[in-house]
Amino acid sequence: MKSIIPNTLTLSNLACGLFAIYAIFTNDYIMAAWLLGFAQIFDFLDGFVARLLKVHSEMGKQLDSLADMVSFGVVPGFMVFKLFKLSMQGGEPIPEFLPFIAFLIPLFSALRLAKFNIDTRQTEHFIGLPTPANTILIMSVALYGVFGESENVTQLILHPFFLVALTVVTSFLLVAEIPLLSLKFKSMNLKENRSRFILLLMIIVLFLIFRIRALVFIIPLYLILSLIFKPTRN
Repeated sequence: MKSIIPNTLTLSNLACGLFAIYAIFTNDYIMAAWLLGFAQIFDFLDGFVARLLKVHSEMGKQLDSLADMVSFGVVPGFMVFKLFKLSMQGGEPIPEFLPFIAFLIPLFSALRLAKFNIDTRQTEHFIGLPTPANTILIMSVALYGVFGESENVTQLILHPFFLVALTVVTSFLLVAEIPLLSLKFKSMNLKENRSRFILLLMIIVLFLIFRIRALVFIIPLYLILSLIFKPTRN
């Protein structure tokens, strides 16, 4: 019976992803962002609760990947697809097929999740950008594009060249053989977790300075710190 609790949390992650897709296509981008925020919380809690209750299962592992595929693969893909459509409404001359390039994101997310499930090297750190982190990056950029205070920034983000670059770069990062920091704390030892504490501290500082706008800087900061501290590859 204990396994019902983490599985329910995983299904809550999936439900948030489904409702986020609906929110995107009803142009309620703020609601979509909130739903993805809750999906991230449920994604963290299901694993945490499973470890706490000692109810790890193969079913739970597979269910988690399926939920992540929707919330952190399909949703960001549809968000970029929507940005392409907004770009077309703004008068940009875009070939009709171009918005569908956004679906590279869910395709590479599927590769990323399948690879993660069988890659034993990713117990201490990640190899390639995790799908939740990729979703944070895409959604924060999208919100800047839709609600940006600067018209120049909005025009840049909604430009088809930028959207193609965003799609290709994020898809590449999902499966790239690049070791990246994991925020999994196995102890509170300062020396062992120095990079993690620095990352968390800098994220807090960014939020204090930029508030919600800090979201767009978090993933680039994460990538830079990962390159600086260079997690050891097994």
